[in-house]
Amino acid sequence: MKILVVEPLAAEGLEILRRHHEVEVRLGLARDEIIALLPEYDALVVRSQVKVDAEMIAAGARLVVVGRAGVGVDNVDLEAATRAGITVVNAPTGNTIAAAELTIALLLGLARKTAAADASMRRGEWKRSQFTGTELRGKTLGIVGLGKIGQAIAVRARAMQMTVIGSDPFVTPEQAATLGVELLPFEDVVARADAITVHVPKTKATTGMINAAVIERMKPGVLLLNVARGGIIDEADLAAALRSGRVAGAGIDVYTAEPPTGNPLLEAPNTLLTPHLGASTEEAQVAVATEVAEQILDVLEGRSARYAVNAPLLTAETAQAIAPYLPLAEILGQFAAQMLRAAPRTLTIEIAGEPAAHDASPLVAAALRGLIAATSEERVNLVNAGTLAKARGITVVERKVQSAGAFSSLLTLTAEADGGSITVAGTVAGGEPRLVRLGAHAMDLAPAGHMLITNHRDRPGTVGRVGAMLGQADVNISSMTLARSAPRADAFMVLALDDAPPASVIEALHADDAMIDVWSVTLDIHP
Repeated sequence: MKILVVEPLAAEGLEILRRHHEVEVRLGLARDEIIALLPEYDALVVRSQVKVDAEMIAAGARLVVVGRAGVGVDNVDLEAATRAGITVVNAPTGNTIAAAELTIALLLGLARKTAAADASMRRGEWKRSQFTGTELRGKTLGIVGLGKIGQAIAVRARAMQMTVIGSDPFVTPEQAATLGVELLPFEDVVARADAITVHVPKTKATTGMINAAVIERMKPGVLLLNVARGGIIDEADLAAALRSGRVAGAGIDVYTAEPPTGNPLLEAPNTLLTPHLGASTEEAQVAVATEVAEQILDVLEGRSARYAVNAPLLTAETAQAIAPYLPLAEILGQFAAQMLRAAPRTLTIEIAGEPAAHDASPLVAAALRGLIAATSEERVNLVNAGTLAKARGITVVERKVQSAGAFSSLLTLTAEADGGSITVAGTVAGGEPRLVRLGAHAMDLAPAGHMLITNHRDRPGTVGRVGAMLGQADVNISSMTLARSAPRADAFMVLALDDAPPASVIEALHADDAMIDVWSVTLDIHP
């Protein structure tokens, strides 16, 4: 496959990709140039400057994965990527230590006024009294966001004998306590801390979360730090607070617009500003590059990526355990869609036996892929199946049952539409999918690329007539199963065929007075 790298990536990451695929590095391209190139590529690698928006994603007709070599993905339109079935991966752990150490460096620099002192010395001055600093020992550091970077900062702050408090809605008090952090509401962290550092993703909720009103509730003389994303701290409000002295100092590495031309912080006093250096260590560059490269390979080879932003995150154990059932779930979805003959409104998937012990989201996504792909020209995969189902008004119900009865595992799909419903079930035997139920009828049949299903009255000669019609059309039957509710009642016959039955055979079958209904089903069967 072909991989396009449009921003700098460490040589170690490029080498990992080049061992398996064709890699082209094109740095400094204009946006229009990237869009013109994208139709030829299966993967795109960016850092933070290139904006992968909806138009760029639409241009990538072959794109399978976008790799963001860094923590955030705010420069990638996740909604558009998900709709297009493109997996987005990032590298959330590679720059953890680098970002944490820069945060501590900025904190120390503010506390001891090192940048201002250095500038004074270079002007030939010796003004020791102007640069009396503050010790951090015994002070309280407030960490907003206790993810990997926030946790690493907590460990280092504790080593400097600081009291550490933090806020994070996704962390329990017990988890925080293991780091020596007192977990508090955001409002309490703001009010108690002598220094505050933010480490949250940039979202609608976090943009401007520290503004003039919040700063007013802080201790006079507080220190503020942002090595996360520009705009989490309102830059104009912070500049005003620095000028008034309400905030004693600010260490800022990220900005709303980069480079920050005209940014009010450039003219504000008591600032320590760096040009987005959070991940700029040799070690972090290598770690980020290898982390994102390995995930790109995973996606291109059909495996679950470790840090996929818009796809189910699976443990290796879960991925291995449910892998045999993914083809089955997709086949059942295809089967149900073609037998239903109407737009489905509800899909119920019951997972019984062995796979019920694991995360079933990929199985649900695979079933949706089969259900939707049969009636859509859009690319449907495990990334966007749920989004496309929602857009089509399909309600998805998932059930888990520990016992699968006579089977070790059983997947049962029921698709409902305004005109009726269809239930089909299957299992995996010897590593291969098997159809074991259609409606209320039990069966045992390996699915085939072409299948003919008849619902007919159980009369002598009916099966023979169907076979004769197919024989006359030179269509070979590879296997069959017959299930009936009672003698001389109704029956289902499912035939696996070597070729698709011609329309003339289907019409003739519909005209047979023994037939209740006839379906010709085509399955896309792959490992």
